[in-house]
Amino acid sequence: MTDEINFHKMQGLLPAIVQDAGNGDILMLGFMNREAWQRTLDLGYVTFFSRTRNQLWTKGETSGNRLKLISASTDCDRDTLLLRVEVEGAGMVCHEGTRSCFTKPVFEARSGDGTRSQAVRS
Repeated sequence: MTDEINFHKMQGLLPAIVQDAGNGDILMLGFMNREAWQRTLDLGYVTFFSRTRNQLWTKGETSGNRLKLISASTDCDRDTLLLRVEVEGAGMVCHEGTRSCFTKPVFEARSGDGTRSQAVRS
């Protein structure tokens, strides 16, 4: 199954989108190399490759908020993974203490008044 994933397209790494298998929430995005993917399969828990530390890390190894792999699929180009997980621990997946890493709005459509959508300014 690993041979069906294109690790070569982005110099050995591919994005891995993490989704809650229970409710469909998108929790985070990490990067995997072939070794991280294999460790994820071997352990049953999501392991990423840290681009800043240049090493593997299993999500939740210090916080306890581990990501148990339920299923995985690739996109049509086979260069991105969608990992459906069950969150263990307190459920705070983001290092900032939130359930999802996607909490910083940058675009929001206006509703009901017919005006154009706009970018959210920080």
